[in-house]
Amino acid sequence: MSTWYYSDAQRNRLGPVGSDDLAQLHANGQLAPEVLVWREGMPEWKPWRDVMAEVIGAGAAAVGVAPPAPPRATFAVADDGGGRNPYEVVERVTSPASPYAAPAASLSSHAAIVHDGEVVYAGFWKRYSAYIIDSFIVGIVGFIVQMVVAGVVFGGMAALQSNPTEAFGTTGGIIGLIAMYVTPLLLQAAYFGFFHASANQATLGKMAIGIKLTDDRGGHISFWRGFGRYFAMILSTLILFIGFVMAGFTDRKRALHDMICSTLVVDKWAFTNHPERQRRELGVVTIVIMVLSLLAIVGYFALIGVFIAAMASAGAH
Repeated sequence: MSTWYYSDAQRNRLGPVGSDDLAQLHANGQLAPEVLVWREGMPEWKPWRDVMAEVIGAGAAAVGVAPPAPPRATFAVADDGGGRNPYEVVERVTSPASPYAAPAASLSSHAAIVHDGEVVYAGFWKRYSAYIIDSFIVGIVGFIVQMVVAGVVFGGMAALQSNPTEAFGTTGGIIGLIAMYVTPLLLQAAYFGFFHASANQATLGKMAIGIKLTDDRGGHISFWRGFGRYFAMILSTLILFIGFVMAGFTDRKRALHDMICSTLVVDKWAFTNHPERQRRELGVVTIVIMVLSLLAIVGYFALIGVFIAAMASAGAH
């Protein structure tokens, strides 16, 4: 049985509902011919008149649609936050409630309109490149915060390093040490939480790569889910980065922290009105970040080799 979505007069998405439920809505006169409907596999939303034969048969589709029930008026006390009389009663016109209506979402931002029913998930290398960019950004911010805390609490890193025993031997010193490491951590979590919950659903790194974060149904996530996901990401790091590597071979390319937080990383055009713009190729930015990070790794081990060779040469003399 197909799963359908349909829109209301405000173009909010309602559903999912089954084919039988959609037929019942039609029979009740709650689906006008111009109402937009969609199911997985359809390239775009279509008027109900164009697809009703698929749901209720060609013969039934020819039958005219009963007029929808008139809107009903409800009354509510006006909110005094806008400067109006708190005792003023205002009339609010609403559409009749549907027994099949699910929590609504705007078609323009959350509609699951996917070209050929597919979603392009971000693979390991796109996610890796985005993470490298974000790590560079939050690393700089974290370092600055640590220097500020060290300067305020200990009089600077030089003073801290010259006499660490005295600095850490007091309650203030211990609190300062905790603040040096906890404050950057919280700021980094807030960075990921804020950007993942934003309209772009992406951190600066993900924006550069062309990917975004959604919940497991393609919708926005809250700040606190994004905040907590950062700590789940730390867990993926602690197990020798296996949590990140999982994105290369798991269902829907999910890392361990995605499974924990019920999130997906997808192309920025997934779950939008233009799914055909999704791209499977890595892209220029991803390739550049991959090459630079590879060169950095090679350079790091080359420096270690030079250092070991210098130490060995000094020992021989």
